[in-house]
Amino acid sequence: MRPDSHDLRRRFAEEARVPSPDLATLCLLVGAEADPELGEASLDAAQAELDRLAGLLPFGVLGARSWAVALAELLGERCGFEGSPAEYQRLDASLLPVVLHRRRGLPILLSVVWMEVARRAGAPVYGVALPGHFVVGFGDPRDRILADPFAGGRLLTSADTARLVGDATGGPPDDALFVPADPLDIVLRVLNNIRAWAATRPERTDVALWAVELSLLLPAHPARLRYEHAQLLVQRGEFLQGATEMEEYARVVAAVEPSTAEAIRRRARAARAMLN
Repeated sequence: MRPDSHDLRRRFAEEARVPSPDLATLCLLVGAEADPELGEASLDAAQAELDRLAGLLPFGVLGARSWAVALAELLGERCGFEGSPAEYQRLDASLLPVVLHRRRGLPILLSVVWMEVARRAGAPVYGVALPGHFVVGFGDPRDRILADPFAGGRLLTSADTARLVGDATGGPPDDALFVPADPLDIVLRVLNNIRAWAATRPERTDVALWAVELSLLLPAHPARLRYEHAQLLVQRGEFLQGATEMEEYARVVAAVEPSTAEAIRRRARAARAMLN
């Protein structure tokens, strides 16, 4: 870890455990983990930029649809926040400090910008974790006033959302998909995107490792991430620690999946053999 990494991770873990975690803070700490050049001043500047953008929204906006239009006019039209297919090939499209600077990013990061600016201005805003595409909602979730920050904040019709869901799942939208996303679930999804980016680049196990380790600091995370962490350690030549973590994970799953546990133990023995 870098000398300041312990402090960053401590702050990340502490923020993730407060009653109302601050989404912007958590995403900015993810960005700081990715970029060792980002200091405290840079994180403060990013928060100040969100405040500045919120101050540019018109005063006295009323109604969910009016808020959606106001955010689209400010962030999409005036400021140029939007996405493109090329963003899926960039790590920094998942890093909030860079997204604020470039005004480009993945749907979920652009949605974080929309939500954090809107929240500061008092808008009734929330995130919507549709399969394969994150959007934002305004007002009562039952009204489904949704906007797509990746498309510059375009308001989505029911046909639009049905198409987005259908493209990802092959089926119609389910009401459960439109429940407001929890901030910690949003952060985990951001980290999942980073892990997916690294998974296609074998030379970037460093990125995959810190993304997994931050995920493990969240109060709730998939148990299998512990096995993924162990595998990454072995890939990076830390055979003893990786084998130990594999064995610990095998003990956890042995009661419900004995054959899986035995396969993991074999991998642990193979990792230990690499030390001979």
